[in-house]
Formats: sequence, structure tokens, C-alpha cells
Amino acid sequence: MKFKSSLYAIVAVVTFAGAAHASVTVKFIDPDKYGDMPFAASDKKDVMDDLQKHFEKLGAALPAGQDLKIDVLDIDLAGRVEPGTRAMRDLRIMRGSADWPVIKLRYSLESNGKVLKSGDEHVADQNYMMGFNHYNSGESLRYEKQMLDRWFKKTLAH
Repeated sequence: MKFKSSLYAIVAVVTFAGAAHASVTVKFIDPDKYGDMPFAASDKKDVMDDLQKHFEKLGAALPAGQDLKIDVLDIDLAGRVEPGTRAMRDLRIMRGSADWPVIKLRYSLESNGKVLKSGDEHVADQNYMMGFNHYNSGESLRYEKQMLDRWFKKTLAH
């Protein structure tokens, strides 16, 4: 399935109880041009949905009244896809060499319409297979999530 517009937006707003609330808005900009995504449209959607939910989870840690806007500009998932013959599905192989995850994004953290922090980021983890990963081996996008956790903590968490 080819996306019909150059902007495919999955927008999520997470609200919290009380007068002030935090929100997270995620847009996937031109995902057909991303460097490394699954081939099947449903698998691409799963990746974007999973990343959207993860950004929402991270944003839940923001103080009430802060709004996080993220434009995902490019995705290069950990590992490389190797054509598979089992069940007509491709297989993603992770070797820990030059196949690390990279996500390019633009973000803006705002409060009451005032920009607190913003920037373009090239989030990467060249050592993604080294050390402890607190996501279990069955977790989808476990390396990308860990990488985004580190970026969020370093860049946006107070």
C-alpha cells in the first residue's frame, strides 16, 4: 500500500486529569522515503504505531502543561532485512556491526505556546547490542525504544 500524501500523520494526544495537561503529537513525514522500513504496508504501519505509542509513553513523564511535538523524518531500523522464504516473510538480522538503529526527527517542547526546547536530531546507537537492554527479547523495536529512551532522558527529561 502506497501512502497517498507526502505527509502521513499519526497524531496522538495524551491527556491527564486536571486543568493543565501534557500532550504528545507525532507525525511521520513522507514514510515511503524512509531508509529502512518493512516492505509490507501493514508492517510499516505496525512500526509507526509502535513508535507513536512509545513517544506517548515517554511524553507521559513531562510536567503537566507541556506539549511535545515530534516529526519523524527518517527511520533506519536496527539490523538488515534479508529476504526470507519462511511464510513469505522477510527476516531482520542483527549483527551488531554497521547496522545500528537511526531515527531522524524534529521536535519541539512547548508550554503555554512558548517553545522551551526544539531541534533536529539524528538519534543513533552504534553500540545497540552492547550492554543491558531492559526491553525483553520479544519486544518489538527493543533497540530503537532503548535508544529513544536515552535520547529523551538526555534531551527532554528534567
